[in-house]
Amino acid sequence: MDVDLAVVGSINADITATTSRLPAAGETIGGGRLTRSPGGKGANQAAAAARLGARTRMVGAVGADAEGRAMVRALRAAGVRTDAIAEADTETGTALIMVDAQGENQIAVCEGANARVSLDGVEFGEDETVLTQLEISLDLIVELARRVPGYFVINAAPALALPAEAVDRADLIIVNETEYSHLPQLQDAKHVAVTYGARGSALLSRGEQIAFAEALPRNPVSTVGAGDAFCAALTIGLRSGFEPAQALRAANAVGAAAVMDVAAQPSFDSLETYLSGEV
Repeated sequence: MDVDLAVVGSINADITATTSRLPAAGETIGGGRLTRSPGGKGANQAAAAARLGARTRMVGAVGADAEGRAMVRALRAAGVRTDAIAEADTETGTALIMVDAQGENQIAVCEGANARVSLDGVEFGEDETVLTQLEISLDLIVELARRVPGYFVINAAPALALPAEAVDRADLIIVNETEYSHLPQLQDAKHVAVTYGARGSALLSRGEQIAFAEALPRNPVSTVGAGDAFCAALTIGLRSGFEPAQALRAANAVGAAAVMDVAAQPSFDSLETYLSGEV
């Protein structure tokens, strides 16, 4: 696989409580199991991309604390270059996550150092694909739209209205069906990939569907990192020259593998392994 990828985005320490069900407002649920693990949409996508076979670097920021050092070590262990990760004079971003027995989740994010992500001193190559998400500032997304010379991908999550300049510039925007419904501006985007959970995923061009792939049936352990794994797989699949439906099938298979692991940054085989869409 001959893909150079820069992921610009968030790096979080995930603190996850797994319980039988999610609590209602004001309710306390006992019997939970606590885990701490690497997370953040940007870091999750970078780790997945590197494990799937792309030459990947991470542009982001962590705090000058033990959590930040641990997050950087985890990315290096996944095969991600970390020299463009800055150390900020604040705490590392943190996500507080609750996951129930069906894999559904609730997440509260404390942005911490992610608010300090900067492109100072960062250059992007003509042949380098850039993937970003919306856990960093919209001003930074606009700056990327202006500075990235090559293929530019936005995972518009969490759902926020995107500046028109970013929508017009993006070669690909990736969302789930809820995010797509909340962002009518995407109807006019060049290419939009939409995930529909158990129903599969589609690729749209200017609002018209041009490819679709069925999902693989799974009983999920956790869905926290599945969307990020899908984004990484679809991006590098398309950049590797896969046909759109083939890239969607592979990305669906990677997402299906991700939901069977409680970690937001699970291990993967190379992307070619998932080409059949049946792994």
